[in-house]
Amino acid sequence: MDIYASDEEKAEAIKQWWRENGRSVIAGIILGLAGIFGFRYWMNYQQVQTQQAAVIYQQTAVQLSQAESADAERTVETLMQDYPSSVYAVFAALEMAESKLNDGQADAAVNYLSWVRDEAKLQSHRELARLRLARVLFSQDKLDEALSLIAEADSQAFSSLFAELKGDINLAQGDTIAAKAAYQQALAQLTPGEPRQSLLEIKLDDVAKADEA
Repeated sequence: MDIYASDEEKAEAIKQWWRENGRSVIAGIILGLAGIFGFRYWMNYQQVQTQQAAVIYQQTAVQLSQAESADAERTVETLMQDYPSSVYAVFAALEMAESKLNDGQADAAVNYLSWVRDEAKLQSHRELARLRLARVLFSQDKLDEALSLIAEADSQAFSSLFAELKGDINLAQGDTIAAKAAYQQALAQLTPGEPRQSLLEIKLDDVAKADEA
């Protein structure tokens, strides 16, 4: 705008600008306010969902501690169906899987672990479920399925545990060469002095003796 224009000219220029851009400005303000209020609504909704999931999870913990298995199953199903994105659904499914294993119901444990592997948002939770699921399949003598799960693993945090389990499965299949390589890999991924170091060294010694026999 010309700084030397008269007040009337300035006023007319402002009116003209508003006529040309007023709708866009108003629309932008409305969209901005809608975004702010929408974000706040979403955050409040998420907070409420998290709080509700936490309460239901506490119910699960109490029911499991009191051996109320049927009630615990219904509560966990509620978390898995209504709050699938919640970390509490993951925790509940993992605890239910452990409970089922303790009761000798491996197939039921597989279902809960599979759900966590497929639905958990955090990779660490998915990989933990994968590891436990592979162990259950190994205990059921489903060796090829367990190895397939291990091959799909993508976790640095659990890499040593996956390698050790692979060695155990290879050994059960009679493949001592593969078992030795897996145990060596598991050992190499440990920090010196970790408690599992001695166990892995024992397993390596046993594999070596089996090769000599």
